Amino acid sequence: MRSMIRRLGPAGLGAVTAALSAVFLVVDPGGPPANAKAYPNGMTWRQQVIRILGTTTNAHSEHIGMVGELIVGLEERDDHRGIMVTFEDRPGQFSPRAQAAVLAAIDRTARTARLNTDSWSVSLSVPEPGLTVYGESLSAMVGLTVVALAKGDFIPPDRVITGTITNDGRIGTVSGVPQKIEAAGESGVRRVLVPQEIAEADGDWRTPFLMQISPVASVPEAYEALTGRPLSPVEGR
Repeated sequence: MRSMIRRLGPAGLGAVTAALSAVFLVVDPGGPPANAKAYPNGMTWRQQVIRILGTTTNAHSEHIGMVGELIVGLEERDDHRGIMVTFEDRPGQFSPRAQAAVLAAIDRTARTARLNTDSWSVSLSVPEPGLTVYGESLSAMVGLTVVALAKGDFIPPDRVITGTITNDGRIGTVSGVPQKIEAAGESGVRRVLVPQEIAEADGDWRTPFLMQISPVASVPEAYEALTGRPLSPVEGR
């Protein structure tokens, strides 16, 4: 059984994104590589397992960071009936607010990249059984991954971003950045992208050994830092 949200236009998306609010993300570590397959009818299916950063509470009710994974797939159909985003409800699942944040991020990232999404079918799943992903800080990573899949680019498994995508194509502020950085370092992540504007409550953090912390302000800046490729082709090439 699956939970499917179909978006045929901006009006439907606006009704969903109006419910966004800040909550915590709970996930589990891992991450195999990407793959792609072309079907005989011309459709293309691409998939990548990505890492995401979140926070949870420990036995002492202290906020700690966590590193987890999602499986993101993109099929480019041969019709133009509108983008369809499917949130699998097993092995794990997404909360309604996490779904709304992801829908907004995909839409806003694609618009910033000037990509037409009306032939996209996107699927997302949480591979950890019985786990529910809450929050919106994963949404920038998902939106950027979907666009990377559409462009045929790849995000290395040791790179991750925590943040949201704003309506004007910027990387939105999230909380718990110091805890997420610490957890990322313990999981072997080598580059963490964070919003240029940091939540006041977060304060400073310690950069783990061999890790690069990259504050980013916009979708194009974040995309190039994650993939090593520009979001849009350079003029003259």
